[in-house]
Amino acid sequence: MTPVRVNLALQGGGAHGAFTWGVLDRLLEEDWLEIAAISGTSAGALNGAALKSGLVSGGREGARAALATLWAAVGRVGDMRLSAWMQPVLPYAAALTDIWETAFSTSPQGIAAQLFSPYALGDAWQNPLAPVVADFDFSTVCAHAGPRLFINATNVRSGKIGVFEGQKITPEAILASGCLPNAFQAVEVPDPVTGKMEAWWDGGYSGNPALFPLYDKGLPDDLIIVAINPIYRDSVPKTPLEIQNRINEISFNAPLLRDLRAIAFVQRLLAQGRLEPGSMKDISLHLIADDPLMNDLSASSKLLPTPALLARLKAAGRAAADGFLAQHGGTLGKRGTVDPMALLD
Repeated sequence: MTPVRVNLALQGGGAHGAFTWGVLDRLLEEDWLEIAAISGTSAGALNGAALKSGLVSGGREGARAALATLWAAVGRVGDMRLSAWMQPVLPYAAALTDIWETAFSTSPQGIAAQLFSPYALGDAWQNPLAPVVADFDFSTVCAHAGPRLFINATNVRSGKIGVFEGQKITPEAILASGCLPNAFQAVEVPDPVTGKMEAWWDGGYSGNPALFPLYDKGLPDDLIIVAINPIYRDSVPKTPLEIQNRINEISFNAPLLRDLRAIAFVQRLLAQGRLEPGSMKDISLHLIADDPLMNDLSASSKLLPTPALLARLKAAGRAAADGFLAQHGGTLGKRGTVDPMALLD
């Protein structure tokens, strides 16, 4: 079968990124599917780095093994909530957080974030994901071989997106991509364009993930978004915890919706003959998601990567990818399977 080249756009969402692990694990079983480029934010950056590193060093099976190793390491990190780094001064903070959330359906994280800062511990604070990222082989993550990899982070001072590629993808760049400001200290990394040292927060605020790096003329038109943040929810959030979670989802989906509007606009101009064919990228869009599952999971679970949760998410991701391939596999390389306007309406 003739290989079909696709680009992957991998959303961030903390521990829920294990869903993407399952999706990738299933896609890697298809020899006819070639991954040309990856754009990832936060958990999507972790998945993207593991995927590329594994592909470069060991092919498809190497990539599957690298992803499994990554999420086993994330599972060992345990609690990544604000209460976790407060353990040295408040030994029972995590337990009290669990009790509070269960009893009152409110977010002690949100309250604590207004009273405490991840800078309170000064140099004693450590990013819980640093050991996970340090285990990556950056000679393969940054290699010229294999799919192109783009890692997205948000410049704290300017609010603009930074896209790291090639040798500019460092451990610090990946940590910056997943730096939640209420839980982690900002990560200092040289700006990928200016080289000036800057402070960075989670890339989800400016691109979750950024799609524009995948518009390069040398890359295929097919773009598969692996989404882990629900765009639509049936119910109106009412508890403080539900409200805060929905605010975060809307904020992290806003950049993606902006990019989808741009794709829809270009498609409309091309269809109307107002743009010369080939003058702009005509994206064939695809989506793999499981909104019912993500609607069912609690907000705090994003920072609680328990083995049971990760296993559930991986299985769901594999099932979603399997369903996508069964329904749309024959369409890849020919046309899109999702109308971007349908996601915007």
